[in-house]
Amino acid sequence: MSRPVQTARLDRLLANMGYGSRRDIALMTKAGWISLDGEAVRDEATRVRLDADLPSRLLIRGKRLDPLPGMVIMVHKPLGVTCSRKEAGTLIYDLLPDRWRARDPALSTVGRLDKETSGLILMTDDGDLLHKIISPKHHVPKRYVVTLDRPLKGTEAAIFAAGGLMLDGETKPLLPAELEITGERTAYLTVHEGRYHQVRRMFAALGNHVTALHRDQIGALSLPEGLMAGSLRLMTAADVAKLFAVPAK
Repeated sequence: MSRPVQTARLDRLLANMGYGSRRDIALMTKAGWISLDGEAVRDEATRVRLDADLPSRLLIRGKRLDPLPGMVIMVHKPLGVTCSRKEAGTLIYDLLPDRWRARDPALSTVGRLDKETSGLILMTDDGDLLHKIISPKHHVPKRYVVTLDRPLKGTEAAIFAAGGLMLDGETKPLLPAELEITGERTAYLTVHEGRYHQVRRMFAALGNHVTALHRDQIGALSLPEGLMAGSLRLMTAADVAKLFAVPAK
């Protein structure tokens, strides 16, 4: 059975997508700034079908509509940026265009990276997708590039792979994790859960200290080389599918 087609009032849809208040949208229609399928929309109460192709059919001042709710973006988080809405300093939400910060439902980070960790982080207004990615039962792998203060001893990979490592202050052991040593003080670490400051605490438990940390992969989705720190990119359905695919070895 096919799903019923959803519709929405134009003014409510655009206001929730951050284009302004409903009064603003009414003024935009009166000015002829909004067109649907090549025809000007003159009534803000017009109901539009929420089809996947609506963003290419509904134009505002000649520009295609932003993605409908269900939007997913990847962000290359720089060092010094906080994954919060209220803390002092530069916030990850400051990297978004003004209109995207005004969306309802709001864009939220999928998990967090601490202030001194850079790399790939996702943002979405799709609560179901967010919880699927971060849910422990899905074990979505996340890979980090780690730089350490002291040389690796050579025993870390076996300890992490065995599972059972206990972090200070916790009573539940860690799941197995994969360590790939790339240098005397550098490695890739892939974890399958998302505990507070997990990577830093794992190495601290073995007597070492993480001096630099960068996440470059979630699932089979890698941070694109051309996506500079502080930049973001809309994700496609194919990108989202990679989150739940097995990473290539």
